Amino acid sequence: MAKNMISALVEGGKASAGAPLGPALGPLGVNIGKVVSKINEKTAAFAGMKVPVTVVVELRDKSFEIEVGSPPISALLKKQISLEKGSGQAGKEIVKDAALDDIIAVAKMKMDGLFSKTLKSATKEVLGSCLTMGISIEGKDPREIQKAITEGEFDSKLEE
Repeated sequence: MAKNMISALVEGGKASAGAPLGPALGPLGVNIGKVVSKINEKTAAFAGMKVPVTVVVELRDKSFEIEVGSPPISALLKKQISLEKGSGQAGKEIVKDAALDDIIAVAKMKMDGLFSKTLKSATKEVLGSCLTMGISIEGKDPREIQKAITEGEFDSKLEE
């Protein structure tokens, strides 16, 4: 079966028939309105964030599937803790303090897109992004929290 794939970055819940989707989908003969509606339905939870989307079109019968990727960790963190933008001086400037629970929430959202196999290691990955974005965790450097996680200090919060 012949298939065609279109990949685009769209704002969660706000895809439109305009560029980049419309011009790419038009020649394939699919109902663009239905595709856009399905994308918006699947990305509504990511409102305000750019989300990678792939539309797989079956050319023979014009059916389609929508695959939604996960926004980058930085975008999820900014939304989770209401941060406008990260630090321009990673490791030197703290722009926001976050709760560990917020970091764990982002790790859970991102689990499928990470190499981490456990919530513990996923949380440590998200903490790495906190460091580069200038986010402290409950008043501490993210590296301190990573070390505490390794030592089992937060095991009760990180049980899966």
